[in-house]
Order: sequence, then structure tokens, then C-alpha cells
Amino acid sequence: MTTPVFLTIDTEVMWRHHSDGLASAEIFERSLEPAGVGVSYKLEMLAQHGLKACFFVDPMPALTFGLAPLRGIVEKILAAGQEVQLHLHPNWTSAVSGDGGASASRFELAEYSFAEQRALISGATDLLTAIGAPNPIAFRAGSYSANADTLRALAELGFSYDASHNGGEHPWPSAIDLPARHIAPVRIDGVIEIPVTVIEERPGALRNFQICALSVGEMRAALDHAELHRHAAVNIVSHGFELANRAGTRPNTVHVRRFEALCGLLAERAEAMPTVHFADRPALRLEQNDVPLGPDPLRTRWRQAEQLWSNMVAERAA
Repeated sequence: MTTPVFLTIDTEVMWRHHSDGLASAEIFERSLEPAGVGVSYKLEMLAQHGLKACFFVDPMPALTFGLAPLRGIVEKILAAGQEVQLHLHPNWTSAVSGDGGASASRFELAEYSFAEQRALISGATDLLTAIGAPNPIAFRAGSYSANADTLRALAELGFSYDASHNGGEHPWPSAIDLPARHIAPVRIDGVIEIPVTVIEERPGALRNFQICALSVGEMRAALDHAELHRHAAVNIVSHGFELANRAGTRPNTVHVRRFEALCGLLAERAEAMPTVHFADRPALRLEQNDVPLGPDPLRTRWRQAEQLWSNMVAERAA
């Protein structure tokens, strides 16, 4: 009995760089290929370790900057044998190139009505296929901001999976009606929800399994816990930009080490915890009552010290 691992990479154009008034080429470079540790680097690491990953690509900036820049990144991901699924930050809907972010729609998808969400997801699907991706079957809302209307819209549009529920961001902006501690796949309104894996960093406080959120020790412990207790799935989050500093000008060495270590950890566990694509439609044990890894003060203090170094040193722009 294996525990499938969804290694997901949200691949998006960063609003921060747009609002800072950078030129479009610089916005895309710092968002998708920053400092030599962006999407291409991650694809290389995945290939070296024989891992599968899902790149949740947000096509909405194509409304502002055109199709070509995003088409190139989609082609690169698919050529590397990885999959592309749909990500959506609705604030890009009314964005205007060169206005420093002055024009923006509402940022959180859960702020929109059912009809508005359905139209946004449908339009984003058309954009994603226009930039060269296969028709998506899986979705993650930007900022994890999904609710019951999101799942109903996805079901009507033929999606099979959602990966937006994040107990570390619940009840807002992650607003799906599930307990914050719910981490096992579950079918809701015809869509299989695969929650982001979380750990309990201290009693009652959850932290999502993300490269910039957990230390290597916490990631190892979370994987060991999931394997030992035969969890139904593990859903790990990364971003195309997060191995660089916030400015996108040089690598964040702490995050780079974490990603490389994670790839090694997953490769070591390939038999019991294989990485999968959503398009593989892996058999999932639904309705299982999986429990997050419990707190450990020593692990937490180590990560806090590591985060302090990351914030004070690795995050400083060159």
C-alpha cells in the first residue's frame, strides 16, 4: 500500500514585480527563472532524481502581456516530461502593463460569486490551452482561495481534482468547508479534493508542507509520519520563484538546500511514496482519517533559527 506524493509547483508571474514597475521581460525573468534557480533548475533536479511534479501554471498574465512568454515556460515543462495544470490569480484580469499595479481585480477567488468563478476558471482554461498545455483536470486557486462555489464550478467544467484546501491558511483565504486539520483526499461535489499537507508546529498551529515553510528536518519527519501511518496522499507545495530571494536577483541558499534535500528524500522513498501526476489518476483511498504530524519543540526551534538566517542574510538583494 503506497502513499502517492503530489509534488506541486505553483508557477506564476509575481504581482510584486509588476507593481514595482519593472519591465515585462524582467517581471517574467524574476518570476519564472530567477537567479538560475527557477523552473529550469527545478526541472533539472527533478530529472536527476527521477521525480514527477505538477506545475500549476497561472495563465492570467497573458491577458496583460500576451501569450508568448508563458507559452515558452509551458513548452519547457512539458518537454521535460512534467505536467501542467491550472492555477489562477484573478487579480490579473484587469491588469494593465506599465501601470505599476494600479489596475487590479479582486485578489481572492473566494471573493467572487459562483457565476463569476465559473467564468474565470473557464476563461483561464482557454488561456492555458492557448499557451500549449493539455486540457487541465486539476486546479489550485491562487493563495489557496477556494470555497464551495469553486468546487461546484470545477465539477461543472469537468475538472477531476482540486488542491486548494490548506489548513495553514484556513478559514481565509482558504475557505473550503473542511476542518483545518483535514489532509486526506476526499470527494466533494464530484471533485476530489487533495488538501495541502500540513504539520502541527505547536498545539493548535498548523504549517503547510512548503519549501519556504519547513526545514529539512520537518520535511523528513512529515514524510516519515505519512509513510508510517500509510497516509492516503501527500501534497507538497513549492513555487517557481521561491528558491531565489524576494527580489529575484540571487539564490536563497537556505531554500535551494531544502529543495535539493527534498528531492533526495523523495527519491529514497520512491517505492513506498511514489511521486505522481494528476494525469496518472492514481488510485486514492478516499475518506481516510489521516492526522498531521504532531509538534516537536526542537524541530520548530531549529527551523526558526534557520528562518532567521534566511530572512536576515539569504533574502537580502544583491
